Amino acid sequence: MTTPAVTTIKRAGSRFYVHPESGAKAPGVTSVVGCLPKPGLGYWRGTTVANEAVENLSAVVDLVTKGNSAAAVDFLKRAPDRSSGAAAKTGSEVHAIVETINRGEDPGPLHPDFHPWVDRYRDFLDKWQPEFLEVEATVWSHEHNYAGTFDGIARLDGEVVIWDLKTGKSGVWPEVALQLNAYANADVIIDAAGVERPMPEIEGAAVLSLRPDAYKLVPVRLGEDIFEVFRHLLGVFAWESEVSKTVLGAAVDSPK
Repeated sequence: MTTPAVTTIKRAGSRFYVHPESGAKAPGVTSVVGCLPKPGLGYWRGTTVANEAVENLSAVVDLVTKGNSAAAVDFLKRAPDRSSGAAAKTGSEVHAIVETINRGEDPGPLHPDFHPWVDRYRDFLDKWQPEFLEVEATVWSHEHNYAGTFDGIARLDGEVVIWDLKTGKSGVWPEVALQLNAYANADVIIDAAGVERPMPEIEGAAVLSLRPDAYKLVPVRLGEDIFEVFRHLLGVFAWESEVSKTVLGAAVDSPK
């Protein structure tokens, strides 16, 4: 996950950005997009738990036969978190290396595990020759009250493109369009010193799906219809994080 220069806080698992001058708080783009239903996630979690049970059957049986069924259940139910945690750690490290390269800096000695990732990324740079205009910058929408941190803006094949880096095995999912449209429609960029400057005119969007053995550059459509869906999700986010907590009053006991 990208680490923004602007201060953020966590509330009930969601990220909020804190404006460096006004102190105003705005929900992060990825937290807002996270309000989308994810039916495939339930299947993945179930499959991960089943695989864990098969691969570690003897350990699970041993816990159960020793009368520690609760520990066996806890071990299995945490399997998805262990899997996603490892992938997130790798993704964060790859993002940090790519950010360093995009800033024109030397990432220094790397663990051998990351050499294939970097080789594929340099293949992308050699072929597409992007000119980076912004790297890992935070945006803010005063009009719609949201903020976020994008991976970069680059002049790519003659267009000014806002782009995102994905490192997951599953590739690119459609909701990334909501993410990139939100970034592209923000009002300002806030730099590391907390100074606002205008958002450049964005002409296109893309995702670089990077894996150790290959990369794919996937164009992403920008459009008012997509941004409208994101604005609806802002309402859903407000419901989940605030409004839903205010709608029920104290229960009234039935008369005796």
